[in-house]
Amino acid sequence: MVSSPVDLLREHLPVEQESVVLSGDVKTGLVLVDVVNGFCTVGAGNLAPRQPDKQIQEMVDESERVARVFCEKNWPVFAFLDSHHPDVPEHPYPPHCIIGTDEAKLVPALEWLENDPNATLRPKDCIDGFLGSMEKDGSNVFVDWVKSNQIQVILVVGICTDICILDFVCSTMSARNRGLLAPLEGVIVYSRACATFDIPVDVAKEDKDLTAHPQDLMHHVGLYIAKGRGAKVASEVSFGA
Repeated sequence: MVSSPVDLLREHLPVEQESVVLSGDVKTGLVLVDVVNGFCTVGAGNLAPRQPDKQIQEMVDESERVARVFCEKNWPVFAFLDSHHPDVPEHPYPPHCIIGTDEAKLVPALEWLENDPNATLRPKDCIDGFLGSMEKDGSNVFVDWVKSNQIQVILVVGICTDICILDFVCSTMSARNRGLLAPLEGVIVYSRACATFDIPVDVAKEDKDLTAHPQDLMHHVGLYIAKGRGAKVASEVSFGA
């Protein structure tokens, strides 16, 4: 039997994942990356799925589950919302998540976060949320959130595994290594609560404007690189007493 590209990738570039139990013994914060309509809700925009997508739906469901537990426990939550000015393009992507539109809003399953006192919402106009948290005075909203809440570990969920999540994780790990994020020690990427988009190779071949982006393969690549940068990858997340 001929192995699929994804199976070959998993064989030669394995990603060790583990079950993680979160408890109040370690101050943990949840970071949601771009769980907005423009990336997750069918037909919502240029970068939204064209049809129901199993991986994206599982990401939304798991993101909602862990977010509700965090807020029930009064643990801090930080949500990035991709938001762009209509006159400032983000190459190489088409216009998406324009400020003031439904595309730039949290998906319906997470709209309640807008009024939850445990949640900090941060619109961002670039791929990397760490950079998107920079203010004109040089401060950083995400860094301030970590410090003010004395967060030791962050759990990262959202979309896209290999783009916005990966860029954020890499920047966060570098900032932590430089001593800019004390007391942050660990970054956990929850694989089941992460997703990316799907452009199959055969579809890309039919359209010169498209670049192939097979979903399962690129999701794995994102997790593999994140782990290589020092993040922990979790296959399951549960909560202790």
